[in-house]
Amino acid sequence: MTMEWHRGTYTVTTDRSRVDLDVVHGYLTQSYWCAGIKLETVRQAVANSIPFSLLEGEKQIGYARVITDSATIAYLGDVFVLPEHQGKGLGVWLIECVMAHPDFHGLRRWILLTRDAHSLYEKYGFTPIAKPDRWMEKHDPGVYERGER
Repeated sequence: MTMEWHRGTYTVTTDRSRVDLDVVHGYLTQSYWCAGIKLETVRQAVANSIPFSLLEGEKQIGYARVITDSATIAYLGDVFVLPEHQGKGLGVWLIECVMAHPDFHGLRRWILLTRDAHSLYEKYGFTPIAKPDRWMEKHDPGVYERGER
């Protein structure tokens, strides 16, 4: 189900056809979490998750995506607002829209990774992992630089 939220000239939409892959890829390839990611990998990620495009008019200025089974768990990732649009509360609004999506109500667990936006996510109930000794990961931070994805 496609959802949209509006605030003045801004829109948040889950319509995949409105994702500007060039903008999203351009930002992500320079980000600390997926530097060097290929355009085709971004395209596949959009196709296999629920994208949230933050638009000013028709221009992509921010993005987030959720990977979920829509029943028990969701992972929030690739969240950004372009630097020239930061400081206007748009990142907060983007996360409000994500959390308001009806497919996500009643999930048992949300997860995310962040280096520097803890205070943003705390507003929505995110906390540090309560029992980190139970969590495991298989992480390959160099996969994009090696050109494997």
